[in-house]
Amino acid sequence: MLCGSLPISSLWPYLYFMVKDFNIVKREEDISAYAGYVGSAFMLGRSLTSILWGIIADRYGRKPVIIIGIISVVIFNTLFGLSTSFWMAVIMRFFLGGLNGLMGPMKAYSTEIFREEYQALGLSTVSLTWGVGLVFGPALGGYLAQPAVKYPHLFTNGSFWDKFPYFLPSFIISAFALPVAISCIWLPETLHNHSESTDNTEALESGKSGVNKDKLIQKDESILRNWPLMSSIIVYCVFALHDIAYSEVFSLWAVSPLRLGGLNFTTDVVGNVLAISGLAIIIFQLGLYQSVQKVCGPIVLARIAGVLSIPILQSYPFMTMLSGLTLHIVIYSASILKNLTTEIISTGLLILQNRAVKQHQRGVANGISMTAMSACKVIGPAAGGAILALSQKRLNASFLPGTHLVFFVLNVVEGLGVLLMFKPFLTEKKKAPTEQLH
Repeated sequence: MLCGSLPISSLWPYLYFMVKDFNIVKREEDISAYAGYVGSAFMLGRSLTSILWGIIADRYGRKPVIIIGIISVVIFNTLFGLSTSFWMAVIMRFFLGGLNGLMGPMKAYSTEIFREEYQALGLSTVSLTWGVGLVFGPALGGYLAQPAVKYPHLFTNGSFWDKFPYFLPSFIISAFALPVAISCIWLPETLHNHSESTDNTEALESGKSGVNKDKLIQKDESILRNWPLMSSIIVYCVFALHDIAYSEVFSLWAVSPLRLGGLNFTTDVVGNVLAISGLAIIIFQLGLYQSVQKVCGPIVLARIAGVLSIPILQSYPFMTMLSGLTLHIVIYSASILKNLTTEIISTGLLILQNRAVKQHQRGVANGISMTAMSACKVIGPAAGGAILALSQKRLNASFLPGTHLVFFVLNVVEGLGVLLMFKPFLTEKKKAPTEQLH
């Protein structure tokens, strides 16, 4: 999961400077918009192939899809770091997303290796590692981009690292992914087809004999009419749109100059903020989430997190009025709380999705979820970058001036997601009497 999530977000701290170095924009205010296109390319590729990877995972197993996904990271993430033009960067990100079908099978995998009472732990671990990757990825990018500028005593001017200033973070992630891909050879397969025995059991319970294959086919075809699944996917997509837009906007806003309403942070400072946020996610998800979830339930906990995130997010534009230690304390605190609420919501919705279907549909269900989520995440970076660019052009507007606009729009999406988490829209899958007995 770390191999799948680290490449998604590692480029956010340096993408602003990378696009600037491509010399494709005429005005500095337009950099954020072009950066959004690079970010969207990955999600566009993933949205086009996620259902296919889900079908493959259900037919041939989780393991082959996982190995192919990690190998694609090794190849295309490395090539992205070597990009010398805007279009090369877009194409490499597109292929990286299209061949990376990891998340859907891994969600199914984590559900299948636990009994039901421990599935929340399995899915919270998936959500944790995915979230940690999305947070530590920018930290790696922030620390390791432009090494010849930051660490001239190690990387000299005119060297390979100076010619390709954004290769080092990509190389480190790919170097991490390679041994992981090799180790997956020994990963146990969790896909076990028991269609015949399952049908025979159903037949015995109903007083009939023989295998009712038509019934099984009918069940497979009804996945799109499974409202507990589809409602949770829709809500998941709304928050996915918000989360990817926030991830990009935060990094671009933080490194933007003060005159454009940013914080004028260096990539190192952004990396520090996100690294501390990632550490907080690890502590909470592994130490507290399971206990709190048992008391509140995944959905109630997600609702609380969604409501709390709204005032946190709207406070961001006012942080430009702070400086020094006060600014750092406030930005660290806000980033930690915002990322924690994101992980709580994602984990709760993942639990609902995987409980809503049986094993033989889980790969396709997660594939549909990934396709829908990725389609929304295509919109997120492009829209977030465009709205941030617009915000930085209207610093003196009378209504929602400057970056107040972009954070207000993010909150509108967040508020919509919170509303959709209530009944009658979002519903949980009811257990059958036999399942309750087991």
